[in-house]
Amino acid sequence: MGRSALRLTIGEADLKYLKGLVAAHNTPQQTVLRCRIALLAAEARTANEIASLLGIARATVIRWRSRFSLLGVPGLLHIQAGRGRKPTYSPEQVHEVVTKTATTRPAGSTHWSTRTMGKESGMSPATIGRIWNEHGLKPHLVTTFKVSNDKNFEAKLTDVVGLYLNPPEKAIVLCIDEKSQIQALDRTQPGLPLKKGRSGTMTHDYKRNGTSSLFAALDVLTGKVTGICQSRHRHQEFIKFLNHIDGQYAEGHDLHVILDNYGTHKHPKVLAWLKRHPRFHFHFIPTSSSWLNLVERWFREITERAIRRGVFQSVNALIKAIDDFMEAWNGDPVPFKWTAQAQPIIEKVKRARAALPELPPLISKKRKRLAISKAVH
Repeated sequence: MGRSALRLTIGEADLKYLKGLVAAHNTPQQTVLRCRIALLAAEARTANEIASLLGIARATVIRWRSRFSLLGVPGLLHIQAGRGRKPTYSPEQVHEVVTKTATTRPAGSTHWSTRTMGKESGMSPATIGRIWNEHGLKPHLVTTFKVSNDKNFEAKLTDVVGLYLNPPEKAIVLCIDEKSQIQALDRTQPGLPLKKGRSGTMTHDYKRNGTSSLFAALDVLTGKVTGICQSRHRHQEFIKFLNHIDGQYAEGHDLHVILDNYGTHKHPKVLAWLKRHPRFHFHFIPTSSSWLNLVERWFREITERAIRRGVFQSVNALIKAIDDFMEAWNGDPVPFKWTAQAQPIIEKVKRARAALPELPPLISKKRKRLAISKAVH
C-alpha cells in the first residue's frame, strides 16, 4: 500500500481567503495555481495526485506546499524577482506619475493626456497608458454630481421614500413633473434608413419648429402615465393639469403627489386650489434631488425612445408622437420599483458633505442642540 499524505493544516480564515482568490476573476493565474495546490493539500492529497489533477510537475507541488507550511498565505502571494527583464521605471517614478495625474493639471489644459504626461515625465504615451490602467486612472472622463443644500433634506427624503416603500392605505401615489421646452426639430435633409452593415443616419443640423411642455403624472403602483402637452408651464397650466388629474381618479381616494420645488408648484393660486381639493397632498422632494422623483425615470424613456431621434415638422407632430408613446406605454405599463431605504442615502449624503468642506453639515449644530433639548424635555 502507498504511504498516505499528511494533511496540510489551514485555518478557517485562510481557507476562506484562498477560496476567494481562486474564485476572483482578477487573481493572477500563477497565484490561483498556488492556492489550488494548498487547498488540495488540505484535503490530504498526495503530491502525485495534486500534480496529476493540476497538470503540473510533482516538484512544483512540493515546493509550494513547503512554502505554505513555512510562510502561510504570504508565501503563496510573494513573487520572487526572476532573471527576466527588470522594470524600466522604478516604483518611485510610477508613484510620481500617479500623484501628478491626480493632483495637478498641465499648463493651459483641464486634464492630462498620455502624450502630455509622457512629455512631462519622460516616458512614452504607451507606458503612461499602462500605468493609468494599472491604477484605475481615467483623466479623460468626468462624472457630474450635485449634493442637495436643502436644510430639510433628511425630513423630505424620509417622507418621500416612506411613500414609495409604505404608501398609505386606499391612497394613490403620483410622481408629477414637467418636461419643459421640448423642441420640435426637423432635419435639413432626409436621413438614410437602417440596413445591413450600416446604421441609420440623420443630418447633424436641424430646423426648429417650436416647443411644447409635457406635464406628466406617473402612478407609482401601476406605472401608468397621465400627461398633457401645453404651450407654456406657468401656474395656470399647472392648475389645468391638476384639474385633469382630479378627473382621472375617482373620488374616495387620496392623491399623494411627489413633486419638486419649482416656483409654479408653490404659487399662491396653486395653494388656494389645494385648499379646495383636500384629497390632494403635496410632498416636495429636497432641492437638487430630481433622482428622487420617479417620473424623471419615465422622462428618460420617452426621450430615448420617442423624442431624441424623432423628426417633427411641426409642434402638432411632436405632440402626436408624445401621445402615441404614452398610449403604447399605458397599454403595457412597467412600474419603476423603488427599493432604497432612506438611512443609507442619508449616510451617503453625509459623506459627500464631509468631503466637500464648503457645504454645510446635514444637520447644523443649532438644529442638533434644539433636537437634543426637545428630546430631554
